[in-house]
Amino acid sequence: MRRLAAAMLVGMAGLAAAAPQAVTVAASPFRWTGTASQGGLILGTVPAGTRILTLDGTPVAVAPDGRFVAGFDRDAKPRAVLSATLSDGRVVAETLNVAPRGWSISRLPTLPKIPVPDAEFARVRPPELAQIVAARAIGATSDGWRQRFAWPTSGRISTLFGSQRIYANGEAGSYHSGVDVARATGTTVAAPADGVVILVADHPFTLEGNLLMIDHGMGLNSAFLHLSRIDVRVGDRVRQGQPVGLVGKTGRATGPHLHWSLRWRDAKLDPMLAAGPMR
Repeated sequence: MRRLAAAMLVGMAGLAAAAPQAVTVAASPFRWTGTASQGGLILGTVPAGTRILTLDGTPVAVAPDGRFVAGFDRDAKPRAVLSATLSDGRVVAETLNVAPRGWSISRLPTLPKIPVPDAEFARVRPPELAQIVAARAIGATSDGWRQRFAWPTSGRISTLFGSQRIYANGEAGSYHSGVDVARATGTTVAAPADGVVILVADHPFTLEGNLLMIDHGMGLNSAFLHLSRIDVRVGDRVRQGQPVGLVGKTGRATGPHLHWSLRWRDAKLDPMLAAGPMR
């Protein structure tokens, strides 16, 4: 077990070190900065006179100053097309090359995938998921999406975004949708960027435990799982660096840690790419 754990940690460190680097692109119809990769996020400016912006045909919100944000799911395809329809009817587009990523994959061929079934789980889980979906649909107004994200807490990264286990008979478990930072129960968790609180679980959810969600605007939101305490309420406006709760191990957690996940619409993003190296 120790050798397996050491190997996994070495693999995780290598993947983290090899994460795509943020770039700035100006020689195109669009100007953007960020990381066009699986799990990455870009912040850009549309061409003058843009009336409609789409990413692969799906409308993207544009701020009055022409700025926008867009993200690429962990399993995003190799190419994505940004397209702007101008006020004179012309359409300008740019094809983005979305860099692939290597993921930490653990193969456990002798271990069967353990289902999560149980009558109680089947009864309580749908309402929990409904609350999460409803919160993400709120669409709060915030300029947090414009900021360089900060780590909500610092410490040892115990599980990387995108990591996954493959069980007996090749059955794949769900990939890890966020990044885990191992810290002691009671450690302060701060807002990684400005935003509006859109969900405070009124009881520990089955998997997430005490769950807090913050909307950073333009479809970008953070979720913080397993908290021991939440110190804000739905509707509160929070500022980057403001304490919002405490690390815990509520819900499905084997020890105290913060699970931070980041989404742009339905795309699951890697918080490490948004926040950069931990200091």
